Amino acid sequence: MAAKTETKLQQNSLRSSKYSRDSSSTVELLKKGKRFSCEKCKCHFSDKPNLEYHMTLHASDKPFHCEICWSLFSKRSNLKMHRRAHNIKKTYACDVCDSKLSTSSHLKRHMRIHTGEKPFRCEMCTSKFSQSSHYKSHLRKHNDDKPFCCEMCDSKFSRKSDLKSHIRTHTGEKPFSCDDCELKFSTKSRLKRHKRKHSGERPFHCEICAANYSENSHLKRHMQTHTGKRPFRCEICQAEFSQKAYLKSHTRIHTHDKPHLCEICGCKFSLSKYLKSHMRSHTGEKPFRCEICDARFSNNSNLKVHMRTHTGEKPFRCEICESKFSSSSNLERHTRIHTGAKPFHCEICGSEFSQSSSLKKHANTHSRKNILCEIVAQNFQKIIM
Repeated sequence: MAAKTETKLQQNSLRSSKYSRDSSSTVELLKKGKRFSCEKCKCHFSDKPNLEYHMTLHASDKPFHCEICWSLFSKRSNLKMHRRAHNIKKTYACDVCDSKLSTSSHLKRHMRIHTGEKPFRCEMCTSKFSQSSHYKSHLRKHNDDKPFCCEMCDSKFSRKSDLKSHIRTHTGEKPFSCDDCELKFSTKSRLKRHKRKHSGERPFHCEICAANYSENSHLKRHMQTHTGKRPFRCEICQAEFSQKAYLKSHTRIHTHDKPHLCEICGCKFSLSKYLKSHMRSHTGEKPFRCEICDARFSNNSNLKVHMRTHTGEKPFRCEICESKFSSSSNLERHTRIHTGAKPFHCEICGSEFSQSSSLKKHANTHSRKNILCEIVAQNFQKIIM
């Protein structure tokens, strides 16, 4: 029985992989770069990850695999039945998007994409789903049930489709190609998301402010601005953030980590957007233009402050004397009048100043004194001589 099963395995592997076992074909395959051979069935592969995945078929209790979608089967008869699904006629057409389906039930399920109907509801978290299979997969997340295991790295998944996508990280397979730019993707969903960059489609809508997004994850992130939910907390200062990326950026304030380096002057920045803005000081680029007076600025924040000179808006108010200012920096300078703070120090004589401009003026007095001292010294030297 074992010998018979092994023979079946070899025959199926040869058919699905489309490799020949005779010696002349083997030499030809090696010439083509297919130098990794299976010791059990003599199949040949161009790289080691494909061979390693192929070897799992021998170890598996499901040695028959579909060469189109890589589904595994314990019997050849089941594989044959499965293959019909790829060749089946699709006679049921969708009136909305012209998609064609093989059965009326498949068409009914497909129509929920357009209607937004989600009849399957999770009683544990109120999530809703358009298909019962998606609902069942979702329940596994609550139960932490991950029955689909990768035999190459032992990663586990709650859905079979996730396992199939994961296996491609080992094989490097990217079967989904973009017709517009020829980029390739390992999953159909990633290709679908990518295509929206070309089409400009934004199918995910905020019901509160009508903002549109190309990805559902972007919409979920946006919704937190309305709910005020901030699930990510800094362990050092307890500050809370709506997104994990914001927390990561904030943490650099405590660690003083500045990973973004300017290759021209060596300045370092905690965020890439700060580096991008800084680079304009080298290039002289000023892409932000005032539509009223045509003044240009290197960053958007400076343009916003400038616009207040036209509108007269002064949103920053002093809590001591109620004076109002158009920018936070102006308010900060003003506050020093009340507090007496003088954060700017002269390194030569130790004098302190409340504003950096005052320190600069003071520094010039040292420069002038040095010049005068040098002139006096030179004249004195001439008199002696």
